[in-house]
Amino acid sequence: MPAATDRTNGRQPLAADAPDKKKKKAKGPKAPLWTKLLTAFGAVLLVTSAGTGVTANYLLSQVTDNVQTTTSALGQSGGVGAVQTNGKLPDGAINLLMLGLDTRTGWEQSGEGSRSDTIMVLHIPAARDKAQMISIPRDTNAEIPADKDLGFNGSTEKINGAFYYGSRGKGGVAGGMKLAAKAVHNLTGISFNGVIVINFNGFKDILEALGGVYMCVDQDMWSSHYVVNNGKIEYAKGADPTSPPSNALWFKKGCRNMKAWEALEYSRIRHSAHGDYDRQRHQQQLLRAMMKKATSSGVLTDLSKVSKLLAAAGSSLTLDTNNVPVSDFFFGLKGLASAELLPIRSNSGSFYSTSDGKAELINDVTKQLFAAAAKDKLDPFLLSHPELVVNSN
Repeated sequence: MPAATDRTNGRQPLAADAPDKKKKKAKGPKAPLWTKLLTAFGAVLLVTSAGTGVTANYLLSQVTDNVQTTTSALGQSGGVGAVQTNGKLPDGAINLLMLGLDTRTGWEQSGEGSRSDTIMVLHIPAARDKAQMISIPRDTNAEIPADKDLGFNGSTEKINGAFYYGSRGKGGVAGGMKLAAKAVHNLTGISFNGVIVINFNGFKDILEALGGVYMCVDQDMWSSHYVVNNGKIEYAKGADPTSPPSNALWFKKGCRNMKAWEALEYSRIRHSAHGDYDRQRHQQQLLRAMMKKATSSGVLTDLSKVSKLLAAAGSSLTLDTNNVPVSDFFFGLKGLASAELLPIRSNSGSFYSTSDGKAELINDVTKQLFAAAAKDKLDPFLLSHPELVVNSN
């Protein structure tokens, strides 16, 4: 593999090789996380079993033997934000809350809490013919309700604080899921059939098991987390810069196969005209690319690759399935294996600031978007608001 070249020599880095970690600081820079749950890992089980000639039960075990589960989020939320269940997925629409975390190893044991770096609602219509992904800006000003069991008295602030307050002390992931579900329900009116949390290290394992993905960069963007020194890509030191340094790592416009770390980094970048909204779009783009790769013939017909992929997915996830058995939960989503993934932008991709500029407001159209999702009326709503649909590869 050719080494990436230094931008100061007049050529743009190719981001072809893994970054040099030798000079990384002891703790390293903070690695923001987002939820890009690859629902295909559950939905594709029946397809993979047919493609490999192996029983679906064996493949399912690769997920369920590793996945962490809890009933402390929706099951103990007092019904706030949770769909009432009789132990099975509904025949109608399904709404899943997906959360990604900015964490480091051992954060739960420390009791420090963690903020949800990205919040996404996955709406699956009753027809099961598509999955519609709605990103909620993490800086959205929202009411975070009180929860006496978690020792939280309530507040109004950025919605990513809900997971933090719920996960402090002994709350952990389950407490964070519980309070986040309540806060997102208060904001959107949507009740959830499940809550899914994914961690950074596990998500990287999924991408590596896939062997990378094919991505299209839609505009030249630079990374604040990596630099190029003497032809080698290295982790950047110090605070994130606000403008590109002379040895910045650039992602140039165009389509190509990306390695796991490249795809993750591209989807994290916020240095662009629309900031976090571009980042949301790239995250959704990455999810779609992963699902396409996971359901490709080259993956489905390789039992070893399928097994590693599903095991990586299982170890990456913490689920609250709202008292639905995990195996039933995944098999209930099997129709998504060939379904379309439709990314949807909130606030039409623009930032609506609070008066003090410290948080973001939700506009009227987005409020209508949430209401349509809650009633499983997204399709007719989006026909009248096509500008909310993200068109990306």
